[in-house]
Amino acid sequence: MTASVTVYGDSRSGNCWKVRWVAERLSIPFEWKEVDVTSGYTRTAEFLSINPAGQVPCLVRQDGRTLAQSAAIMLYLAEGSDLIPPDPFDRAKMMEWLYWEQYSHEPAIAVRRYQKAFLNKRDDEIDPFLMNKGRRALGVMELRLVARDYFVTDAMTLADIALYAYTHVAGEGGFDLEDFPAVRAWLHRVEHELAAN
Repeated sequence: MTASVTVYGDSRSGNCWKVRWVAERLSIPFEWKEVDVTSGYTRTAEFLSINPAGQVPCLVRQDGRTLAQSAAIMLYLAEGSDLIPPDPFDRAKMMEWLYWEQYSHEPAIAVRRYQKAFLNKRDDEIDPFLMNKGRRALGVMELRLVARDYFVTDAMTLADIALYAYTHVAGEGGFDLEDFPAVRAWLHRVEHELAAN
C-alpha cells in the first residue's frame, strides 16, 4: 500500500511516538523519515523548507501540505475515528488534557528524561524544579485515574496516547512510579491497547 503521508520524526521522541502510534492504531499508511534531532539536520535549509520551526514531528501530505506539532498531527490523523469522542464536551475534555500534557507534563518529565538519559547529566546537575513539577503532574494524573480507566471516556482517546508517550518512560528521567499505582495500571491498559494493533 502506498504511504498516504510522510512523517519526519526522531524515534527517541515521545512527541514523535504519539504520531506513529495514532497512524498505526488507525492503519493509516505512512512513510517514516528518521531525523536525529541532535545532528543539526532540523536547522538545515532542507528541513526548514519543510518545517520553518525546525521541529519534529512533521507530517507531509502527498499534495505537499505540511503539518507540525504532535497534537495537531494526531487530531488530523484521527479525524472521524474512535480516538476522538463524538460528544462535544468529551471532545473538549480530551483537548484540555492534550494542552495540559504539553504545558504541565511534557516540560518536566520529557525535559528531565532528555537531560538524564541523553545528555547523561547527574541528578545534581539537573534543575530540581523539574523533579518537583514532574511529580506534581503525575499526582494530577493519579487523582484523575483513581476511579476511571482512561482520562476522558471509558475508552482510550488521543489524551491517553499523548500522556502515555512520556509517562511510560518517566523512569528514564528518574521518576519513580511506585507512588502512583493508578497511573501504573493505566499504563498497562494503554500498552495493551497499542499492542493490539
